Amino acid sequence: MINTSLSLINFRNHNQTDVVWGDHVNIITGPNGAGKTNLIDALHYLCMGRSFTSSSDMYVVRQDAASFLVKGSFRGNIRSEFEVACSYGRGDGKKLWVNDSPLDRHADLIGLVPVVLVSPDDRKLTGEGPAERRSFLDALISQTSPAYLDDLIRYRKIVRQRNRLLSDTHMYSGEMDLMLEPWDRQLTETGSRIIANRAALVNTFQSYLEKAHQELAGSGLIPSIAYKTFCDTGDDPSPDPARILDLYNSELSRSSERERERRQTIIGPHRDELVFFLNDMELRKFGSQGQHRIFALALKMAQLYFYNNELDDLPVFMLDDVFGDLDPQRTDTVMQMLLQHHGQSFITAAHPEKISGFSASGRNRITSYEVSNGRVEPIS
Repeated sequence: MINTSLSLINFRNHNQTDVVWGDHVNIITGPNGAGKTNLIDALHYLCMGRSFTSSSDMYVVRQDAASFLVKGSFRGNIRSEFEVACSYGRGDGKKLWVNDSPLDRHADLIGLVPVVLVSPDDRKLTGEGPAERRSFLDALISQTSPAYLDDLIRYRKIVRQRNRLLSDTHMYSGEMDLMLEPWDRQLTETGSRIIANRAALVNTFQSYLEKAHQELAGSGLIPSIAYKTFCDTGDDPSPDPARILDLYNSELSRSSERERERRQTIIGPHRDELVFFLNDMELRKFGSQGQHRIFALALKMAQLYFYNNELDDLPVFMLDDVFGDLDPQRTDTVMQMLLQHHGQSFITAAHPEKISGFSASGRNRITSYEVSNGRVEPIS
């Protein structure tokens, strides 16, 4: 997938910016605060419907404006040419369009333009709580499977409804049983499909992770992922949702008293965990800072390789200020991996000298830009 052009109006520090991109590697340089990350954050809106730098759309609007608008033109194999637009206004909320047709659901955008993002926040993947890793796994699968995304949205609604019922202190036990019964059925049916898909993805993803980690680290340490849920999903590459459903129903029944004591749903994929290992060492507990950094980067490179094989359109690959923590050897390794990627890439760099050698060696595939005070200029 190629983003041929991007337009921003009142987006962060960009008043009105229009950029025409190169088809391969796009390097965006400029001082801190100039607006480099804002460009690829705007592109992220057109791919995923949200910012990767801000928790709320309201913080993305230019300070002296009431709304923002982002538009992008794309070219791919499935859709030859199309346009995606995203707007947000204070009081109006967020709206998305594809070829001027409004999307009824924001989820309908996911997967239209597959994207892989590498950013400094990736350190949370290996160092923080399980929610970060579940989010990574869900986003990874959702861009390849609309059915999985629909199940995920449905499951979250079911959990919210069950939690409201469980927290009702005025309801008698028999009445609560009656009210919970239809939600329990939906919970286990939807949740078992989510678990089966997650387990299958982790099994498939292992080989991509090993390849990426070997290229980046070059050591004898073998990375692996253990998927932890309430039941044993086994080593089957395609776990049986029916088997998981039986286990789910049994576990939910055994946990009914605990759920009522805690007044929340305590069994299901919303409590799953991914555990990362290097050989037999659990990374989160015993890994060094360098090992965390390389593992997180390997996860994103593995995601790129996975999409390259699984999708009809190559993903857009974005790297936001990731070279400050990498030594020259690994910087060169990442750059060579980028040159081998046949799709489109975007790199932001506050210190272009770190990638100057790469820029010279790959100049036939590289388009460079400089950003200053929200203005973008091509570099010859």
